[in-house]
Amino acid sequence: MQETIGIRGMYRVHIRNDDGSLAGDSGWQENTVVNLGFNQYLVSTLGAIAGSKQISHAALGSGTAPGVTATTLEGEVEVRAAVTAATSSTSKTLQLTATFASAASFVTNTQNISNIGLFNTSASGTVFAGNTYASSSCATNQAVETTYQIIFA
Repeated sequence: MQETIGIRGMYRVHIRNDDGSLAGDSGWQENTVVNLGFNQYLVSTLGAIAGSKQISHAALGSGTAPGVTATTLEGEVEVRAAVTAATSSTSKTLQLTATFASAASFVTNTQNISNIGLFNTSASGTVFAGNTYASSSCATNQAVETTYQIIFA
């Protein structure tokens, strides 16, 4: 008997004004898991191999989608946000959430943001997955909320 396992990821990015109103919504978008994402985050972690990585932070940037050989996120903003991970014992989905708070000064001037990625550290590290969405202006008094789902099927 042969069993096939697939992985897919979805993410959503919200920009919120300081009064809590919604200023932008990417809608649900699919991601790209990069080659080192598969190798270092999935394969190596399942095998308990030294150097394996676990997702701990999300990053935003102004560049293009990471290609399958990417290790970084193009145009990354200065501050990454720690993720909160959740799933249920019956689920095949890992849900990660993160907030880039305006109080954390993740942008120091108004910037266009257009890509997202998941990482294993608060600085540098290797990208697990990411993609682009319609470029949106983000001001210093706005927060960005992200929801990311990794789905095994």
